Amino acid sequence: MVKIPQALLDNLQGVKGFDAAAFIAAHGLPAPTSVRINPAKNIGLFTANEKVPWCSGGVYLNERPVFTLDPAYHAGSYYVQEASSMFLAHMLNSVLDGKEGLRVLDLCAAPGGKSTLIASLLDKDSLLVSNEVIRTRASILEENMTRWGYMNTWVTSNDPRDFGKLSGYFDVIVVDAPCSGSGLWRKDPRALDEWSEANVQMCSERQRRILADVWPALKEDGVLVYATCSYSPQEDEQVLDWLAHEYEVKSLPVSIKDECGITEVQTEKRMTAYRFFPGKVKGEGFFIAAIRKTEEADTLRPAKFKTANDKKIQQHAGYLLTDPNQLFIPTGNDGYSAIRPEHEADLHILQKAVYLRKTGLKLGSASAKEWLPDHEVALSTDANGSLPCIEMNREQALHFLKREDPGVGETPKGWHIVRYHGLGLGWVKSLGNRLNNYLPKQWRIRMEIDS
Repeated sequence: MVKIPQALLDNLQGVKGFDAAAFIAAHGLPAPTSVRINPAKNIGLFTANEKVPWCSGGVYLNERPVFTLDPAYHAGSYYVQEASSMFLAHMLNSVLDGKEGLRVLDLCAAPGGKSTLIASLLDKDSLLVSNEVIRTRASILEENMTRWGYMNTWVTSNDPRDFGKLSGYFDVIVVDAPCSGSGLWRKDPRALDEWSEANVQMCSERQRRILADVWPALKEDGVLVYATCSYSPQEDEQVLDWLAHEYEVKSLPVSIKDECGITEVQTEKRMTAYRFFPGKVKGEGFFIAAIRKTEEADTLRPAKFKTANDKKIQQHAGYLLTDPNQLFIPTGNDGYSAIRPEHEADLHILQKAVYLRKTGLKLGSASAKEWLPDHEVALSTDANGSLPCIEMNREQALHFLKREDPGVGETPKGWHIVRYHGLGLGWVKSLGNRLNNYLPKQWRIRMEIDS
């Protein structure tokens, strides 16, 4: 049983949808486990499971398996995500209404749940920039975006104020703001130790600072989605009202079904938002709202540039992709990446303002004798389906993921993608009688494999 601080219970009195008895009782129950399917890597998992009603790819699991020992998880077939936060899918589908060619920023993106969700909603002409200011967390974000496998997702590691230089650049900005975390106590009771009224106030001030820093980067008529996993009004409704006071905005309500148990709330300044209370919804505590920027915004002038496309590299590495008609650009350490031609102007704009950790799809590098393919290619949805591959069963795939000999016997010499149910996991190079495992060391699993 999670012991709820009395200060929070007192603070929530009068908040629409809050029922103290039901709230306390819900915190005596285990948190539900949910995952979201990657539509580009759907191999038919969890088809009989209960669906998350506000997200087409979301499903609940009857029990929490050991995800580390599922090769499909490592291949990016699904992402383990809390169900309430999947409401972002319904919100974006509602307010964007099928728009294409968007520039989207997920400002506080690690570990990647909302970014992988957004990536699944966008068309290929759109560009998603996933940002995380803390470098160690940015590494985890980059790994998860690589597993998801979309070329039009880039990763940055910058303070929000750096994006303020990109005046009127983004059509959509998602701010899942750092918060006091009270909505996740069932999942992580240790977070209770860090909660206090002073911490709530500190988070509220930081949230306003983050929003103020990034606000110039949102274009006129652009959409800001603000979310927290906190119950405290100081971090939720009051931040929305601060936005409405400081800037010219319009609230963007979306439709919700009564049976979902989501609570629609109105702030003092008539801003619409949505609260998720465990016990009413099958999920954890969550707050989310969408607003439109209605004030005029400066816009960046298109940058003049000379194309960075290296046609020689395109000839060498184009075979890796289903569609080789991409741009092949140098990305440091003698490596190259592929980006979509329509995103080259974005490259020249962004690299002047922010640090790009991952730009498009890393392809690898050339040696004196051959092309050395990057790990990202094996997991990419843009990889050429005709590349040599070795299909492995679960046990073999797990040995590969431990960087051990998977025991597949003799194979033709050369580079092969390791696949599990048709999904790429990484590269091996066959010498005929043995395989060299090229899984990055930091990706290997350390857990013992069950029989």
